[in-house]
Amino acid sequence: MMKIHRSGYYAWLKQPKSLRQKDDERLLGLIKQFWLGRKMYKDREEARQDIFNYIEMFYNPTRRHGYNDDSPVEFERRHFM
Repeated sequence: MMKIHRSGYYAWLKQPKSLRQKDDERLLGLIKQFWLGRKMYKDREEARQDIFNYIEMFYNPTRRHGYNDDSPVEFERRHFM
């Protein structure tokens, strides 16, 4: 087990959010606001599938990578096809 001093942990908590963290929070907000807020799901699996569809069909094709400015679809097309 790794030991971390309390002062190091609290210093870590105070660090500014990374661009990735900000993008993740923005995505979560978008999902809640536009996708999930419009529906009532009968079970957890239906909600999980709907979230998956949102990410794969809408978010991933448009989201940009921070290091190369490609969407995940463009990146895969360039490197794997």
